[in-house]
Amino acid sequence: MSYQSNLPNAPNEVFRSLADPTRRGIFEHLVRDGEQNVRALTERAGISQAAVSKHLSVLKQAGLVRDRPEGRTVHYTAEVQGLAPLVDWIGLYGAFWRDRFDRLEGVLDRMEP
Repeated sequence: MSYQSNLPNAPNEVFRSLADPTRRGIFEHLVRDGEQNVRALTERAGISQAAVSKHLSVLKQAGLVRDRPEGRTVHYTAEVQGLAPLVDWIGLYGAFWRDRFDRLEGVLDRMEP
Protein backbone atom coordinates (compact mmCIF):
# COMPACT_ATOMS: atom_id res chain seq x y z
CA MET A 1 0.00 0.00 0.00
CA SER A 2 1.31 3.41 -0.89
CA TYR A 3 0.15 6.82 0.18
CA GLN A 4 0.66 9.19 -2.71
CA SER A 5 -1.23 12.39 -3.31
CA ASN A 6 -3.72 12.13 -6.16
CA LEU A 7 -3.30 15.79 -6.94
CA PRO A 8 -1.17 16.34 -10.04
CA ASN A 9 0.25 19.59 -8.66
CA ALA A 10 0.73 18.44 -5.08
CA PRO A 11 2.97 20.94 -3.35
CA ASN A 12 5.61 18.41 -2.35
CA GLU A 13 8.54 20.72 -3.06
CA VAL A 14 6.93 23.55 -1.10
CA PHE A 15 6.20 21.24 1.86
CA ARG A 16 9.73 19.84 1.83
CA SER A 17 11.24 23.27 1.55
CA LEU A 18 9.24 24.84 4.36
CA ALA A 19 9.53 21.80 6.66
CA ASP A 20 12.93 23.09 7.74
CA PRO A 21 12.68 25.87 10.36
CA THR A 22 15.77 27.68 9.05
CA ARG A 23 14.33 27.79 5.52
CA ARG A 24 10.99 29.00 6.89
CA GLY A 25 12.85 31.71 8.79
CA ILE A 26 14.78 32.81 5.71
CA PHE A 27 11.60 32.85 3.63
CA GLU A 28 9.70 34.83 6.29
CA HIS A 29 12.59 37.29 6.58
CA LEU A 30 12.60 37.85 2.81
CA VAL A 31 8.82 38.32 2.76
CA ARG A 32 8.93 40.76 5.67
CA ASP A 33 12.05 42.77 4.77
CA GLY A 34 12.33 42.40 1.01
CA GLU A 35 15.37 41.64 -1.09
CA GLN A 36 18.51 40.63 0.79
CA ASN A 37 21.93 39.45 -0.30
CA VAL A 38 23.46 36.22 0.97
CA ARG A 39 25.82 38.08 3.28
CA ALA A 40 22.96 39.87 5.07
CA LEU A 41 21.00 36.64 5.36
CA THR A 42 24.05 34.83 6.74
CA GLU A 43 24.70 37.48 9.40
CA ARG A 44 21.16 37.11 10.66
CA ALA A 45 20.91 33.31 10.36
CA GLY A 46 23.79 32.46 12.67
CA ILE A 47 24.95 29.66 10.37
CA SER A 48 27.63 29.48 7.68
CA GLN A 49 27.25 31.17 4.31
CA ALA A 50 27.47 27.75 2.66
CA ALA A 51 24.53 26.53 4.75
CA VAL A 52 22.49 29.64 3.94
CA SER A 53 23.28 29.20 0.24
CA LYS A 54 22.16 25.58 0.40
CA HIS A 55 18.88 26.59 2.07
CA LEU A 56 18.36 29.29 -0.57
CA SER A 57 18.95 26.73 -3.30
CA VAL A 58 16.20 24.51 -1.88
CA LEU A 59 13.84 27.50 -1.60
CA LYS A 60 14.66 28.48 -5.18
CA GLN A 61 13.95 24.97 -6.49
CA ALA A 62 10.57 25.09 -4.74
CA GLY A 63 9.81 28.41 -6.46
CA LEU A 64 9.77 30.32 -3.17
CA VAL A 65 12.68 32.68 -3.90
CA ARG A 66 14.36 34.11 -6.96
CA ASP A 67 17.87 35.36 -7.25
CA ARG A 68 19.35 38.40 -8.91
CA PRO A 69 23.10 38.35 -9.44
CA GLU A 70 24.79 41.74 -9.27
CA GLY A 71 28.51 41.53 -9.79
CA ARG A 72 29.88 39.09 -7.23
CA THR A 73 26.83 39.47 -5.00
CA VAL A 74 23.58 37.52 -5.30
CA HIS A 75 20.38 39.08 -4.00
CA TYR A 76 17.31 37.01 -3.09
CA THR A 77 13.66 37.96 -3.10
CA ALA A 78 10.70 35.96 -1.78
CA GLU A 79 8.27 34.68 -4.39
CA VAL A 80 5.04 34.53 -2.39
CA GLN A 81 3.17 33.23 -5.43
CA GLY A 82 5.29 30.10 -4.97
CA LEU A 83 2.95 29.29 -2.08
CA ALA A 84 0.01 28.96 -4.51
CA PRO A 85 0.16 25.12 -4.73
CA LEU A 86 0.13 24.95 -0.93
CA VAL A 87 -2.78 27.39 -0.69
CA ASP A 88 -4.68 25.37 -3.31
CA TRP A 89 -4.05 22.15 -1.39
CA ILE A 90 -5.25 23.68 1.88
CA GLY A 91 -8.25 25.13 0.03
CA LEU A 92 -9.43 21.61 -0.81
CA TYR A 93 -9.63 20.81 2.88
CA GLY A 94 -11.29 24.13 3.62
CA ALA A 95 -14.09 23.13 1.21
CA PHE A 96 -14.30 19.72 2.92
CA TRP A 97 -14.82 21.30 6.35
CA ARG A 98 -17.25 23.96 5.06
CA ASP A 99 -19.39 21.13 3.64
CA ARG A 100 -19.23 19.23 6.94
CA PHE A 101 -20.22 22.29 8.95
CA ASP A 102 -23.08 23.05 6.53
CA ARG A 103 -24.38 19.49 7.03
CA LEU A 104 -24.03 19.79 10.81
CA GLU A 105 -25.91 23.09 10.73
CA GLY A 106 -28.72 21.38 8.79
CA VAL A 107 -28.91 18.58 11.36
CA LEU A 108 -28.96 21.07 14.23
CA ASP A 109 -31.71 23.11 12.55
CA ARG A 110 -33.88 19.98 12.26
CA MET A 111 -33.41 19.00 15.92
CA GLU A 112 -36.02 19.85 18.50
CA PRO A 113 -35.01 22.73 20.76
